Amino acid sequence: MNAPADLVTVYRSMDSDAEEASAAIRDLLVSRGIAAEVADDSAPGVPEGAFEVRTPSADSERAEQLIAENFSDASKGDASAALNLETVFHSEGGTSSEFEAMSVKNLLEYNGVNAVLVGDSVLPNLAFEVKVPHHQLQLARELIAQAEQSGAEEAEENE
Repeated sequence: MNAPADLVTVYRSMDSDAEEASAAIRDLLVSRGIAAEVADDSAPGVPEGAFEVRTPSADSERAEQLIAENFSDASKGDASAALNLETVFHSEGGTSSEFEAMSVKNLLEYNGVNAVLVGDSVLPNLAFEVKVPHHQLQLARELIAQAEQSGAEEAEENE
């Protein structure tokens, strides 16, 4: 298969059967001579809980056509753009960056905002990010601002 940079996502799902559907789509594409691989959320760029099928960019149009013809439910799902995530919080690497990012993620999820933590606990010197769906970006920003404001007020009261 080509280098990972040449791969594009032709199918993405977060449904309960996403792993099985992705495997079936990969098998179909391979049987039709298209190199394909399944990526889960341990792969860079894949949202938490999602599975993707990736093919070389040169084969993507044909792959999408085969998916639409053979998996009618797959073609009715959300377009990839609907799953786009926006960074709402970025923490530079350091000993507390994972804790900070996890705190923001928990705050957002507690308030009904879907959030994904991006980072690597094995390499805590790298940055951590919290990403949210584009349609929840403004709400997430407001919740973070409120938490920062109330935290600052509480710190002043404790002094």
